[in-house]
Amino acid sequence: MCGINGIIGVRDTLDASLRIARMNNKLAHRGPDAEGAYVVEGIALGHRRLSIIDTSNAGNQPFHSFDGKQTLVFNGEIYNYRELRNELNYPFSTGSDTEVLLAAYRQWGMSFLNKLNGMFAFALWDEEQRQLIIARDRLGIKPLYYCQKGALFAFSSEMRGLLESGLVERKMNTAVIDEYLRYQTVHAPRTILKDVYVLEPGHYILSNDSGLETRKWWGLSENATPVSANRTENLTDIFNLLQDSVSLRMRADVPFGAFLSGGIDSSAVVGLMASVSTQPIETFSVTFDEKAFSEASYAELIAKRFNTNHNEIRLTADDFMNDVPHALAAMDHPSGDGPNTYVVSKVTKASGVTMALSGLGGDELFAGYPVFGQATDMLSKRWLTSFPKFLRRIAAEGMKLSQPGIATAKKAEALMLDYFDLEHFYPLSRQTLTDKQTKSLLAQSTLHANPVKKQLIELLDPKGPGFKLPYLSQVSLAEITTYMQNVLLRDTDQMSMSHALEVRVPFLDHRLVSYVLSVSDPHKYPHTPKKLLTDALGTLLPREIIDRPKMGFTLPWDIWMRSTMKSYCEEGLQRLKEHPAFNPQGIQTLWEQFENRNPHVSFSRVWALVVLGHWMKNNRIE
Repeated sequence: MCGINGIIGVRDTLDASLRIARMNNKLAHRGPDAEGAYVVEGIALGHRRLSIIDTSNAGNQPFHSFDGKQTLVFNGEIYNYRELRNELNYPFSTGSDTEVLLAAYRQWGMSFLNKLNGMFAFALWDEEQRQLIIARDRLGIKPLYYCQKGALFAFSSEMRGLLESGLVERKMNTAVIDEYLRYQTVHAPRTILKDVYVLEPGHYILSNDSGLETRKWWGLSENATPVSANRTENLTDIFNLLQDSVSLRMRADVPFGAFLSGGIDSSAVVGLMASVSTQPIETFSVTFDEKAFSEASYAELIAKRFNTNHNEIRLTADDFMNDVPHALAAMDHPSGDGPNTYVVSKVTKASGVTMALSGLGGDELFAGYPVFGQATDMLSKRWLTSFPKFLRRIAAEGMKLSQPGIATAKKAEALMLDYFDLEHFYPLSRQTLTDKQTKSLLAQSTLHANPVKKQLIELLDPKGPGFKLPYLSQVSLAEITTYMQNVLLRDTDQMSMSHALEVRVPFLDHRLVSYVLSVSDPHKYPHTPKKLLTDALGTLLPREIIDRPKMGFTLPWDIWMRSTMKSYCEEGLQRLKEHPAFNPQGIQTLWEQFENRNPHVSFSRVWALVVLGHWMKNNRIE
């Protein structure tokens, strides 16, 4: 796990060296163990190292092939590096997965990508071919940003690295502000910064004398694995795939542990870790004085069951307030999530652990979120679209009057859709601010086309592979490619790496993902969230964990934002009021509605604005 940087096209090697040095320094938090650079005419590569596998200096980067023909900078882990090493004819000099990756390219060419099981973003310079390849893993676990200015092309693990290259202006991409307000993020390939893009998951860029070309090497729906129609076989296969995924992700030459909330996903990961480990697992969970938000009892239950060395992180409003400025300063790309992971990562790293496993991805894969049931319900009620809109509008207004609140407002808005299919319903389900609220916050009230809707129409094209998947798997596609990849994974990376902590996600092993996407809807039992997963786990988890109500890892935002954090929130909002793209009165009205406990304005409707304001201030964005 590391940070990588690079620039193509700078002829002056001294200039290139200075730029790469600045970029490396900006990413020092990602790799405190070593740094390095490779600079020749026209190409400069930089690296910051967090040592996980083969921690000796021999594994430092940029890493050169034995004959000097290829040079690699690499962020991430190749979990099956031992198995690949046995297939390769190469004079290895280290025990690192970095050298395996480079050797695999030499032996198999670009097809080597399909052999990798891991999370990665890398840049490989082939001096012999005079070409650079930058690539990103299948699920988008590790980030890779880039920009192009004329003949110059730069890339980095973080947008802050690109800002230090001198090629990127500190200007917000005003074309995506409405997208950020709607969804608390900006979806790949665009970002919040003007002229900065993120390489999409499962893609690579090839740069040579012919120019730059982006190619897709893996896709979710195209790689769904045909599976048996026998549910018993499905359960056995899923257990074996998950157990192997966890086992592979425990390969490390440093102390490691696991995040443990006490939910099904994190508990399953801890249980499977304990089943293959000869030593007690280190586990970490966050607890609160506000009992309604604390999952401490469930985490303790799992810790005792699997005999872990359990660490509770007790978090008060004052403690959190002290951490919030640091968490937002660590945020490379703004979003409405993140500080939760910052806090648990901070304590985990401070305990001496350098790598931790997480249960992220279980909800998206095994139909754990309410949106799966909602989407199924909408599909069964398509007959309602036969009623005239004026009748549906009357019913919708009645719903909002009888039970005011965000959930009811969403149902009322859904009732007014022209179609009840996934392409129309899902974008609404994940939308934070309504289009009306979004318009009220902008100086110009014209909104761009909904990016999530556009993405789903492409994913679920009747002529494409996504449309052929089971319906619940189509919902999984939507969850994975929007919220998970553009919020959860991005935030997990930037918040954990701010403490030089590597987080691994066993549920996102591509073999498991491809398998579960092909399992039929009846076998997933949508009326009971994650039934397929819990049945596959057998007796691994106690019924208290399986049958408990879902909480999610949520902080007591509503309470804290109106008290301890009030002035901090207002400071962030003030920064937005000063930007010409925003309507100051609209922002003030939304804040007052939140303060007055308006049922249509929850903390998440405001917090994303607070984050954006502080992000602009921290990064000196015009």
